[in-house]
Amino acid sequence: MPYVNIKVTREGVTAEQKSELIEGVTALLQKVLNKNPATTVVVIDEIDTDNWGIAGEQVTLRRNRGE
Repeated sequence: MPYVNIKVTREGVTAEQKSELIEGVTALLQKVLNKNPATTVVVIDEIDTDNWGIAGEQVTLRRNRGE
């Protein structure tokens, strides 16, 4: 049973985009690894940008600077 955890910053990912990710990852695992879609688990975690760091600083600060 494959378990895939996708982590994204909480910046407006729509329900439709999440659905497409879940469907796409499931299909990819079936195609590449011959995994059963019925037992494939995909979890999407949305992380506040204050709780995500890159290069030693919060993503919120980087976004505020336009990075």
